[in-house]
Amino acid sequence: MFSTFYKKYSRHLLLLTLALFPILNFYADGIRSNNDIEAWLPENSEIRKTYEEFKTRFGAEEVILIGLDANLGDELTESIAGRLERQPGVRRCWTPRRMRDVMRELSVKDADIAQRLQGVFVSRDGKRIGTVVMLSDHGIRDRAGTVADIREVLKYCQLDGQSVNMAGAPVVIAELNRLGGRENNGVFFLISLGICAGLVYYQLRDWSLTGMIMGLTVFAIQATVAILRLFGGEMNFVLDALPIMVMVFTLEVSVHVLHYYEAVPEANPDRIGTAFRAAFWPCFLAAFTGAIGMWSLCASNFIPVRQFGGAGALGSVMAFLVGALLTPAVIVVCPPRRGIDNTSYGWFEPLADWLLVRSRKVVAVGAVVVACFGIGSIWLRSHLEPLGFFPKDNLVLRDVQRLHKELTCTDTIEATVDFGRTLELSSLPFVERLRYVQELEHKIASYPGIIHTMSLATLFPKEMPAGFELTQLLARAQKRQSDNDFLAGGEQYWRISAYIRADQRGQQDQTLEELRKLVGDAPITFTGIAPLVEKAQQDIYAGFLSSFVWAFWSIMVVFIVALRSVKAGFIGMLPNLAPIAVVFGFLGWIDCPVDIGMMMSGSIAMGIAVDGAFHFLVCYDVAFKECGCRAQATREAYLKTGPPIFNSTMIMAIAMLALTFSSFGPTAQFGWLMAATLLATQFGDLVLLPCLLGFFHTARLAELAAKARPLSSSVPLQGPHFWQWLRTRNGLRIFQATEEDPMA
Repeated sequence: MFSTFYKKYSRHLLLLTLALFPILNFYADGIRSNNDIEAWLPENSEIRKTYEEFKTRFGAEEVILIGLDANLGDELTESIAGRLERQPGVRRCWTPRRMRDVMRELSVKDADIAQRLQGVFVSRDGKRIGTVVMLSDHGIRDRAGTVADIREVLKYCQLDGQSVNMAGAPVVIAELNRLGGRENNGVFFLISLGICAGLVYYQLRDWSLTGMIMGLTVFAIQATVAILRLFGGEMNFVLDALPIMVMVFTLEVSVHVLHYYEAVPEANPDRIGTAFRAAFWPCFLAAFTGAIGMWSLCASNFIPVRQFGGAGALGSVMAFLVGALLTPAVIVVCPPRRGIDNTSYGWFEPLADWLLVRSRKVVAVGAVVVACFGIGSIWLRSHLEPLGFFPKDNLVLRDVQRLHKELTCTDTIEATVDFGRTLELSSLPFVERLRYVQELEHKIASYPGIIHTMSLATLFPKEMPAGFELTQLLARAQKRQSDNDFLAGGEQYWRISAYIRADQRGQQDQTLEELRKLVGDAPITFTGIAPLVEKAQQDIYAGFLSSFVWAFWSIMVVFIVALRSVKAGFIGMLPNLAPIAVVFGFLGWIDCPVDIGMMMSGSIAMGIAVDGAFHFLVCYDVAFKECGCRAQATREAYLKTGPPIFNSTMIMAIAMLALTFSSFGPTAQFGWLMAATLLATQFGDLVLLPCLLGFFHTARLAELAAKARPLSSSVPLQGPHFWQWLRTRNGLRIFQATEEDPMA
């Protein structure tokens, strides 16, 4: 018997768990974070391949723009640049003075120099200057460390506060790592842990048992992260919500096991085994469908979401194993001092009967509500803005916004001109290639969405000299070949960097298409971080739809197979589709775009929502086989499974609300939407599902309710007296319905 096994080996199991925890904790804490923007898309995608080719030719697009006050003077600016270049993560610094010297050496007129420096290196009013820091290979590998080193240099030079600003992809990625990292989100995890502990204690009124249950959740989390690292996984700003997910999954299983245990009579010699067998099948099905909901996210082309899908499926399995196998051991070692307080749910039975006898009306009203909200889903749209992840008072966000206003937007579209594409172009001499690039750069710069451009042609005069002067000019240019970041492949590939206007962000697809038309059949390939983000934004919405559809049909198949009934599978899925339609339809009505957190929550919430449906339908199936009456089976399943479904869902929803305190946008949005969706599943599992099963049996349900509550009990099932009775039961004795009352 299971009880014999657990009575004999429970302490051994828990001691083994305790011994493994430090090892798992140490290994899990060593997992690295990777929030590289270029890693958001699959390596085999065309746009990613193009960007990788660009990096191979010209190096990664890794620059940091530092904004300084112009009154610092050239000498101090050069001193700062020199200190920065001594950092291991910095390859080169370009200051206004250095750019000016290069262009003067190449015979560019002072008026043209001033015009070309305006934007990146000098603000329009001349009060701010920009220093461009180019990262080395070491700096690219350790962006966070390099950004921290640069800040230390600036602090040493007594430049901080409003006098200095930093922007660029490495700065944004480093801040994503910090805000979305486990260390920064640790406080929100502890808040969630404390909230869940309080809710579990409210049910058990036993701190020892509560502490051991919460210990199981932490063990499940660290085991999941450790396995993830073992198989080469990395954390990112999306995966940092994983610990909360595993925690609520584990608590959900443990709460159901405890309720099944309390439902078994104390006289039963195999109480643990009976509870385990009763809980195993519905908990297994719930974990399996939860894993399907998670795994469906792997249909997305957005890599962080795909990684979350695989890790979430692993977490769902780990939560089931820990919750189902170790909770009985905890019960044996620390048995509940008192049963779960079912008396506090005395209101549930009359509420259940009130709903069941009105099943047809409830289903009709519910269908109208779901339809009205669901229509809004046709207006859902996607949106991805890395800067939108930051809180409004964030230092990096403040710096980027100021540099956008005073100098330039650091987002660029990179154009690569390939002179080896045709025989005619490949035979052009250097000067003719330079003129060709100048013409293309002029066309690109004329586009309204581009602030300014930079290329090798920017460093040369508009009109090239002839004869001996040209020879001298090219000789001087040859000496600076090592400083050239705009030429590759032995003069075959020429780079043009086009800086996008801040108000054009999010419209890169349109910008790219119009730029292609503008340059005609010129041998140009466009790429850059900005187009990558744009493509990721498109993949978010496509992935949202595909993962949701995949999860819906997969979970329905599991329902049909597990319950051995197509009808039961269809009825079981409808109530779980309704909350998703309501929540996401509402988002469509208010024109709230789908971001990363929202995309994940749809499939995940569906996988979690079916947990209650499985417990309800499995109990209904058992009761129907025993009594042969569908109405009685519906009522019995509702009364047995309703309170634990309510408990576990409320614990999960409230735990998710702790994420809303995060200063990291995706984490907070994910918490809000998951909490709202989980609360909405209460409507599906505790209202629509039982009423769908009782739709054709309202008369019989009324009889069963009347037998359970004779008239002398003064518990009305209709009219205002029902709600007055509920208030009376909860200690708010505002009105007592009696036979003498004229309204009774």
